[in-house]
Amino acid sequence: MPVSENKRKNNDAYNAKCDRIVIQPRKERGQEIREAAEAAGQSLQGYILQAVRERMERDKRG
Repeated sequence: MPVSENKRKNNDAYNAKCDRIVIQPRKERGQEIREAAEAAGQSLQGYILQAVRERMERDKRG
């Protein structure tokens, strides 16, 4: 299904605000992370970003 011109423009504007960080865990670890995110009721991206934020906060206190 084609994306409307307006939707494409909105997607492009949103993506321009985003940084792209790629992680490539081994398949087994990737599956564990996906399962943990699902068990927490979060998207994979949300789960990973929350973990990173929590780690950054802990490291500040150290």
